Amino acid sequence: MATRVLLLRHAQSTWNAEGRWQGWADPPLSAPGEDAALLASEDPLLDKIDAVVSSDLQRASATAGLLAGDRRWPAAERFRGLRERGAGAWTGLTRPEIEERWPGSLVGNPAVIPGGESPAAVTARAVATLHRIAAAWPDQEVLAISHGALIRLVEHHTGVEPTPVVNLGGRWVEVDRGRITLGVQVRLTPVAPQAARGAGSR
Repeated sequence: MATRVLLLRHAQSTWNAEGRWQGWADPPLSAPGEDAALLASEDPLLDKIDAVVSSDLQRASATAGLLAGDRRWPAAERFRGLRERGAGAWTGLTRPEIEERWPGSLVGNPAVIPGGESPAAVTARAVATLHRIAAAWPDQEVLAISHGALIRLVEHHTGVEPTPVVNLGGRWVEVDRGRITLGVQVRLTPVAPQAARGAGSR
């Protein structure tokens, strides 16, 4: 039986706001990121979700909690395999700082990161985790809060040219009999505060 996974990038973190590479570092969500996730929780797309999971980094797990809102989803299970690509020596640096120290290194897609996790390693753990999710929730729709580089590498794995992934954006992925197929791109739509159902009580 096929499982549909909405592979979604977390809301804005404090390091996203500063333009810093995060990798396995664990900065929290920014205040605007929390607000955006709370408002996006009213997107009707989420009403058909059966369960939510996230990476083990707090910017992802916090996003999962905010998007759950008052829905009766099971508590989000955390999967280390959904975490961001390890950023090695670039952790905490901005693009200008990286370019100054490693001129031209950002040109590659994906970039070769000194001391960083290889794209092949990220892809392998991402695919294995998607199969674990499908085994745990057969024939259901699961929201999986992850990270931009991982989502792009899953796209590449399926033969699709990777595209930029915005915060609270991502892709549907279908996992069926060991095969992963990409679906449409998604970006959750924040609902205006005055229209949000019970927004003031959360």
